[in-house]
Amino acid sequence: MKVLVLGGGNSPEKEVSLRSAKAVANAARKAGFDVTEADPADGLDFLDEIPKDTVVLPILHGINGEDGVIQAELEKRELPYLGSDSKVSAVCFDKWQTRQRLLAAGITMPKAILVTKQNYKSQALFNKPHVLKVVHGGSSIGTLIVRDHNMLDQERVDGIFATEENAILEELISGFEITIPVLDQTALMPLEVVPPEGGEFDYENKYNGASQELCPPLSLTKEQIKEAQRLAEQVHKIMGCRHISRTDTIMQTDGNFVVLEINTIPGLNDQSLTPKAAAQAGLSMSDLVKKFVDLVKRDFKVE
Repeated sequence: MKVLVLGGGNSPEKEVSLRSAKAVANAARKAGFDVTEADPADGLDFLDEIPKDTVVLPILHGINGEDGVIQAELEKRELPYLGSDSKVSAVCFDKWQTRQRLLAAGITMPKAILVTKQNYKSQALFNKPHVLKVVHGGSSIGTLIVRDHNMLDQERVDGIFATEENAILEELISGFEITIPVLDQTALMPLEVVPPEGGEFDYENKYNGASQELCPPLSLTKEQIKEAQRLAEQVHKIMGCRHISRTDTIMQTDGNFVVLEINTIPGLNDQSLTPKAAAQAGLSMSDLVKKFVDLVKRDFKVE
């Protein structure tokens, strides 16, 4: 079986994507697949030469990778690939559209409004602990946690609005940060993310090893773990996701879960959350990648 692993791209998350793609490619080789690696940033003409029975694993994060763009290119060429289709990917990548769809389905989410750089500081939510995040983007790059607006980092605010007119101003929910990967339609073991003392689970602390990622989560009871899994499966289904997703939540001190967002191509490198959850289910990285290939073969009817 031929497998094409796509990594890199041209988003701010390129380096993370390259690490994930390398880990997936190595695992695919270990599983016995005939593996080719490519970076879409170098152009897409090479896709025209890919045999139709090649399973494509787009391990891409951010713009042009997780937003439906590469998915549409693969669909145009009738190539079988891992992950949600182009339309679902585009909606999931848009945090505001995701929010509207989940709220309409009865999912609990933080209070939030769309703001511009000009009216951000005039909102009532600005005076309370809040999160300012980009509408399109991920991997904590476009997220600013503000616990005290008097200590606002204006440079970071400018960065949030650097590429888009609107951003999401969201109330900061206190509690335990719980993230739940879904493989096919079934949730894996939730993970509890514990930032370093006095720090946040931001981009730097996500990848520098300073944050603890507890799997199983120590702060959840067995019933709360099941509830988190049910919630992630529900979100995955509501959004129409395929093969893989990861839902980020906060479990409040009263035990209720609040959904923050969903990722359709979660990280898959050695520090990533999904492989850790898969390991709890007895899946090595090679097993996980073999499962990816099997799911693509099943849904695209690849022999």
